[in-house]
Amino acid sequence: MTVSEAVSLLEGEIFCGKENGDREILSACGADLMSDVMAFVKERVLLLTGLVNPQVIRTAELLDIHAIIFVRGKNPSADMIDMAVESDIILGGTKLPMFVSCGKLYEAGLKQGGTRQI
Repeated sequence: MTVSEAVSLLEGEIFCGKENGDREILSACGADLMSDVMAFVKERVLLLTGLVNPQVIRTAELLDIHAIIFVRGKNPSADMIDMAVESDIILGGTKLPMFVSCGKLYEAGLKQGGTRQI
């Protein structure tokens, strides 16, 4: 599944990085605690979160996550968008809650991907 397909499935929009929407994702992580995200180390992962602050972008940079979708109608600030553009991270959003978003992605075939060696 590509990032653009995931955003479309979630009836969402892309805030930045639309030109890279064809990036393939193999798994997804839904969390509002960045410590939980750090425990989920996978390749080509899509991060779904309701947390909207610069720490989300920093965590994504650290874990080599290149796509984030904000749930529950949350929107990133201009500063967060600037950070994401600089780090080549796609930011999207959906009005759907986290549970529904994860369920729709799973139902569409986005299963667990392979683990990355750290």
